[in-house]
Amino acid sequence: MGTGGFLKRLLGRASAESAPAESELPTTQPVPHVIEPASLQDYRLGEEIGRGAMAVVYKATHLPSRRQVAVKRLALQREFAAEDLADVKQRFMREASAARHLQHPDILQVLEAGQTPDGHDTWIAMEYVLGRDLSHHTRPGQLLPVGEALKLGARLARALHYAHSQGVVHRDIKPANVMLDRVGNALKIMDFGIARMADGSRTRTGLVLGTPSYMSPEQLAGLPVDGRSDLYSLGVMLYQLLTGRLPHQSDSMAQLMYQIANQPAPDVRHLRAELPESLALVLALALEKRPELRYQSGEQLAQDLEAVLAQLDPALAASSGPAGNPPNVGESAAFADTLRLRPQDPGQNEPPSSDEPPRTT
Repeated sequence: MGTGGFLKRLLGRASAESAPAESELPTTQPVPHVIEPASLQDYRLGEEIGRGAMAVVYKATHLPSRRQVAVKRLALQREFAAEDLADVKQRFMREASAARHLQHPDILQVLEAGQTPDGHDTWIAMEYVLGRDLSHHTRPGQLLPVGEALKLGARLARALHYAHSQGVVHRDIKPANVMLDRVGNALKIMDFGIARMADGSRTRTGLVLGTPSYMSPEQLAGLPVDGRSDLYSLGVMLYQLLTGRLPHQSDSMAQLMYQIANQPAPDVRHLRAELPESLALVLALALEKRPELRYQSGEQLAQDLEAVLAQLDPALAASSGPAGNPPNVGESAAFADTLRLRPQDPGQNEPPSSDEPPRTT
């Protein structure tokens, strides 16, 4: 499918007959695998290398193999009501099982998962990688070059496409969950198998788990999500990597959620006027409020990012395609066939008509 034609179709400038077929939509069916029983005693925990709201990450050694790994220990009993704990743990093990069978060079490999001997906490063992997470490159003065950011975006989109084809949706794509080693050219999406355990369960504080700034409108509304929600989150992350700002920002959680659900994301060229119109179109498409108008697969998003990259830097684009092959740069001129997006326009992603505010629990 032509790159420009896809942009044109999803922006609603083609006939209804050209809408993506149902078979193109990412699946959300679980992967039928089960993790074997594992013991935390098989690991010697070392120094703490990360900490979050309900988890601590340790550098560790897998004693039987002497392999160096990372072990994340999650204190679920501190975050979830007692009546939800059993269900949350079961959901965690199912998702960790599915994540364990994801084999992709840009996805951090899950090795094992289990519960602590007292049964209170869960843990997950993952491959240990060097680098720093992408949140380091979301601040002004530390942004990646535009070409490098687009190349990384295409890699991430393809990794998500693979995960979605395996029935696994991440649900918490954000810069802190992507590790980058620029020296070794290694990129890893982290924390597959963790985000979904919060679905349908209320925390002790009643707060939404995850990072609302990167959540899709449907996820914030508590609706079922599929791979297109991850692609929205990736669009938010790319916007931030390119500008140092989020498309929606507010000191009020309620106001932030309202903006994500109802207000179009500002054109990225408001913040960086030198960025091309084609890139503004790609981001507007990724940030569509309605998932049916958004990118339908990570592969489609990756192809469009590579087409923009080919316009900006053909040499860099030549090394960004799958298996080292360049994208079909001959199609990049098709962007000229799309309806032009003026820099003063806020964007093309109008929300569905609704008088109801987004749900907050």
